[in-house]
Amino acid sequence: MSVSIDISGLPLERIHVVPSPLAELGMALHALSETGHHPGLQGWATAVNARLDPCLADRLCEADFLWRTTFSDVFTPFAGLPGLNEIPGATLAEELDQLDKLTDEQFVDAALEFTCQSTYAEPDRKLLSDPAVQRRALDLAAARGPHQVRFTQRLLDDPPVVRAWFRTLMEDCDEAFFADTWARVRHQLAADARHKTELLRRKGLSEALKDVSGAVGVDEDERLITVDKMSVGRTTTGGGGLVLVPTSVGWPHLWVLHRKGWQASITYPISSPGLIAPPSVEQLTQRMAALAHPVRMRLCRHLARGAYTTSELADAHGMTAPEISRHVGVLKKAGLITTRRRGRYVQHQLDIGVVSRLGSDFIEGVLR
Repeated sequence: MSVSIDISGLPLERIHVVPSPLAELGMALHALSETGHHPGLQGWATAVNARLDPCLADRLCEADFLWRTTFSDVFTPFAGLPGLNEIPGATLAEELDQLDKLTDEQFVDAALEFTCQSTYAEPDRKLLSDPAVQRRALDLAAARGPHQVRFTQRLLDDPPVVRAWFRTLMEDCDEAFFADTWARVRHQLAADARHKTELLRRKGLSEALKDVSGAVGVDEDERLITVDKMSVGRTTTGGGGLVLVPTSVGWPHLWVLHRKGWQASITYPISSPGLIAPPSVEQLTQRMAALAHPVRMRLCRHLARGAYTTSELADAHGMTAPEISRHVGVLKKAGLITTRRRGRYVQHQLDIGVVSRLGSDFIEGVLR
């Protein structure tokens, strides 16, 4: 499973690494509403939530589905502008101006992405002109709760009013807490963007993407970028560009904008408390499948206590050496055990470090 971006023919000068105040605000709102995704930010989230004006907190609850699951494409309006080669604005006000330049259809479709369970595979739903599509949107919103039905109805009835409401909400968030947050992190984000741009210019796309995340890579011909995620998607830069957006509050999320008709973009965390090179989705699947077998679970219990040969394991478990070898081979291929030679004996042992990280690796993988 992965999300891929076809960059055939894309010149390096149309690849930009640029911080985005609006995207950072979207990530910050997500971290405030889903602190479980961001354990390292719980102190910050608690402090911000404690000093939020109750009225602003209530207004945020009205539209928290725009950022609770992950953040909506409305936080990256540059990607929807004509030409598909725009970059984020330098200030929040500039990016909110970019948001105002989106068509009503674009704004409504992006805003209802999570409410109405839409997918990038159906970007031309005619939400503002087709009554049947509108009824379907309201039916889907009903399953998410009454406030989402109200929001959806308001959005379908009068997009400009909701757009103005959303802009005011973001401006009030900026005044309440985000201006201080942005002042603290923008220099770090700018430094990371300069570093990635320098890598891109001096060492090429492959090295720059490797520095973005171990989950992002490009093929040998540099025609296809692949982002290792537990989701499937595909887009192309076509005649547009590619924008890489650093975030200081995004870990463990690695977000790929692949909406049809919008510019491709990757929002990546600049720091991670986990591994530098997280396991791929394929490795996670392989490791969990390896541990799912009862015999291999018993072997792991044995190998967690010390190093043993295949013969010793066969005797202990009442199995033949070839049977044990097959199970050991599966565990070894999954990277769960280590093997060492002691004279003429080959001993196996459980890699406690890898197994102990499996839970956090899985969480990182599903949230990536």
